[in-house]
Order: sequence, then structure tokens, then C-alpha cells
Amino acid sequence: MDRTAWIAVILCVVGLVLWEVYLAKQIRPKPLAAPGTTAAPVSSTPVIAPSAPPSSASPAPEAAAVAAETIPAFQEAVETLRNSDVELRLTNRGGGIAEAILLNHKAEQNAHVTLNSSDRLPIGAIIDNPAAPLLPEYKIAREGDVIRFERTLAERVTIRKKFFFQRSAEAKDNFVAELDVDLENGGAAPYANPGYFVALGGAASIHPKDYPSYTRLVWCIDGKAKGIDVGWFGGGSGFFGVGQRTAQPFYQQNVAGAEWVAVSNQFFTTLIAPLTAKANGVWARRFEIARWPDQKSFEIEGALGMPGFQLQPGQTYSARFEIYTGPKLYHRLAQLEHNEAEIMDFGMFKIVCQFLLNFMNSLHGLLGNYAAAILALTTIIKLVLWPIQNKANRSMRQMSALSPKMQELREKYKDDPTRMNQEVMKLYKEYGINPVGGCLPMVIQIPIFFGLFKMLGQAVELRNAKFLWVRDLSQPDTVAHLPVLGWPINIIPLCMAATQIWLMQMTPKTGDATQRRVMMFTPLIFLFICYNFAAALALYYTTQNLFSILQFYQNKRQPAPTLEKRSVAAKRKNR
Repeated sequence: MDRTAWIAVILCVVGLVLWEVYLAKQIRPKPLAAPGTTAAPVSSTPVIAPSAPPSSASPAPEAAAVAAETIPAFQEAVETLRNSDVELRLTNRGGGIAEAILLNHKAEQNAHVTLNSSDRLPIGAIIDNPAAPLLPEYKIAREGDVIRFERTLAERVTIRKKFFFQRSAEAKDNFVAELDVDLENGGAAPYANPGYFVALGGAASIHPKDYPSYTRLVWCIDGKAKGIDVGWFGGGSGFFGVGQRTAQPFYQQNVAGAEWVAVSNQFFTTLIAPLTAKANGVWARRFEIARWPDQKSFEIEGALGMPGFQLQPGQTYSARFEIYTGPKLYHRLAQLEHNEAEIMDFGMFKIVCQFLLNFMNSLHGLLGNYAAAILALTTIIKLVLWPIQNKANRSMRQMSALSPKMQELREKYKDDPTRMNQEVMKLYKEYGINPVGGCLPMVIQIPIFFGLFKMLGQAVELRNAKFLWVRDLSQPDTVAHLPVLGWPINIIPLCMAATQIWLMQMTPKTGDATQRRVMMFTPLIFLFICYNFAAALALYYTTQNLFSILQFYQNKRQPAPTLEKRSVAAKRKNR
């Protein structure tokens, strides 16, 4: 191996190690910040926040009247809305949803997954300044399946709010509620409101070692999602000083007509879509929380800004909002009308992710088990690619047979690389061999692999899905930790790397020795990618490797391809 190749290999390995160290620092336990302060993790999404609030972020109706006074103490009252999928606990403190309990999704200690919490802003609360919110008392009443709130301001402007579940033809996965807001000017003077915020509540990580990039504020403009994660608030040193930012207490930005705004973790989201006017501002801040004894994590709290309005005496302002509080189920979100499925953040592999997710769910519907569905998905993909892989294997065997002639050319023209390449290409042409023929299956597999990587990282369907010793296919299959270092032992990624090394040993040797040695680091790269990711991805790739090994064994039992120059082969065909 020459010096250049060694440098390339060393840089790759160092880069992978530094990346793992960076991720470890992101999720390392940190001391809780003192009240009123914010700790500073490493930034992961560079977004510029304006230093001044947006023009639309002006006092809300109730805040305009009570901003200068202290809200008197009152007793909190709670009413509940419930269907077969979610229970909404609504509070008179600000007139919103204090908690959304997902009845069919289990968290740790066998409890239900709960979105938002009583110490965060209530979902649907109307506020002027989310950084210093005023949450006054509302009158709360139940009328059948509707919860109503009411409050009258000093200007004799009455705020009426009602929460109810939207009717749905779906038998399950009904996580959509509606918030209707009416403001009636019962006074003698005009009432002007320059803008207000609607609270999204908070979103927190659901596993002790979730990456900060999972916990996000997201908004959608013209069908394209944008967002920041909790790492943004800590600032960052940038890349060798480029893009350096200081820590920020909150994020606030004007936006050009957002279809919806959401707070989200890896698998669940609270998403609000304004139905009568688009949002023109977004806001967020983070909190450091201690949900696990030896692990600290961050929570994000958000709000969407709405444009202002004016009311003459006797007039009423009305606004409607659609609220989704539930898992990020692609098939359910895609049924909504405001591009809500973009919360999935599939990126450039969107079409591949959608196909694989829908196909996996269809197989699960037939087999009743997600591990079996992944194995079936792998089998079907491999069978479809089987003829292409056969041709690729034959091409690699031909290349291997041609290697002695290529080595002669390299020795003959070792001082003239240009001439050497010309002669090598001429040799390929003489024998009718495509030098990249063996790479075609790999090229096809790349979008499938990264599509699975993006999809499985957000597929809430895999939560708590079991397979042999794996308790949750959406998480690493950790069975133990190394005694001294504390590193996790994940079995399936190790099996994946072992089968990949086995497969590479079986592959016909093509190219020069340096290229082959560099390629030996491929299993290490995939091991780094998959080791702390969802076990479902390593399960797919391990199964795919085993099928490839089986195919290589089958191909090896066939007669070895003979090398014939194209002119000779053409003469034989003419006979």
C-alpha cells in the first residue's frame, strides 16, 4: 500500500472516530443549569435568529389588558377529552391542553407516552410573549364532546375558545383535534391587536441517549419543512472558526406564511396548522431536564405567530386551528391537507423512504410481525436484484481472470500512467468487459440503504417491536456493556460487519492491491453508521449480506467464465 493510500485510510478512520466522539459528547450527561439559565450544547443546525422580535409578535388580546398587572392566584381546573387513541387534559390555566396522553403507545415503566407536561405552555394557549408568558384564568365548561373556555378583558372584549375532536372515517389513529377561537368586541371603542402567538407546548427526548437532532422545532412553507433542533441554542465554534455563534436564550423568526408549525422528537409530534390564516412567525426555547437518574436531556418549547387584526364595536374575529398530537405515522399524516407528512424529514430520499415504509407496513399487515416484515422486505429486494447481481458477479469473475494481463500492463507502463490507463481501457474493450459492471448492484443499493436509514430512524411503527433478544427494533440491540469502558455491546451490527467481511473474502479480486485494501475498510464504515442506530437497519443489511453470500456460492459452482477477444467471439457466433 503506497503512502497516499495509507493517508486516505488513516483520515477516514480518524474522521469516523471523531464523529463518534462528537455524538458521545452530544448525549453525555451534563449538570442541570441553574434556574433562568440555559446550558450550551454543540450546535447541529446553523440557523440565523433575528435579534429583535418579529413585527407580528405583538401582545395577544388577553395579554394587552393584563401585561402591566399580576395575575391573581386561582385554583387550576382540568377537563378531559378522550377517544380510543388519545386523551387530552385541558386546563383553565391559559385555556389549553396541559397534556396529551397517547393511549396505545407505551413509554418506559409501562406508562403511556405523554406529549407536553403541566409545567410547559399549554397547547393552544394564546400569549403575547412566549419568553415571559401570562397564563390567566379562563372559565372552563364541558358541553358534550366540546370543552369551552371564556374570558373577558378589561376592554370588554370576550375571548371564547372551544376544543373538540374532528370527525374521522378512520377506525384508529385519530389524533386530530380542532381549536376554534372567537374574539367579540362588546365595548364602545375599536380594538386593535397587532399579532399574537399560539403555544405548541413542549417536546422532549423519549430515550436516555437520543441524539439532540431528534428534538426539534419544525415549520412548513410551500410544502417544504424547515427547522432547528435543541443543539442550536448552545451556539458553536463552527468549522475551524467559520460559522461561530454564541449561545442563544431563544429562537424567533419571521416566516413567509407557514402552513403549520410543530415541536417534535424522534417519533412523536405536536403540530398546529392554522386554518383561517397562515402563521407569520415561529418561536422556541429549550429547557434542560432530568428524566433519568444518570442522564440529562433537553426539551424544546415552541409557539407559532399569527397576524394581527382590528375589531370595531360589535364585530367578532374568528380563527381556527387543527392540532395533531400523536405519533409520526406517515400514512395518517399524509391524509391531512396541509403537507403535515413533511414532518417526517425524509430529505432527498423521500420517494425511496415512502415506498419502503408503505411496503414494510403492508408486509406487516400480512405477517403480523415487524421483524418478519423486514426479513420479507429484504428477501423481495434481493430477489428483484438477483439477475443484476448475477451479471455483476460474472463481470467481477471476468475482471479477476483479466488481472494478470492488467498487472503486466501496470508493470510495463508504470512510469507512464496516462499510457497505462489507455492500454487498460483498450484491454477491457478487446475482451468486451465493462469495468464498472460489478458496481451496478452497489449503486442501486445505496439509495435503498440510505432510504432505510432515514425511514427507520423515524418509523414509530418499530417502537417496542421485538425480535429474538431485541426488545425494540427502533433502538440498538444492546445486550451488555464493556465493564471498564462502558461501551455498549450490540450484536446485530457486529454480525453485519462479520458477514460483510465474509462476503468481501468471497468476492473475486479485481483492481490493484491498494484499492482492495482500501475497500477492506468498508465494513468498518458501515459498522460505525449502524452500531448505535435502529437494530432494524442492521437486521436488513445482515440479511442482505447472507443472501449475497448464498448467491456467490451458487455462482462459484457455475463454470468459470473464459476470456475471449471480441473478434474471436463474433466469428464463433457467425458460425
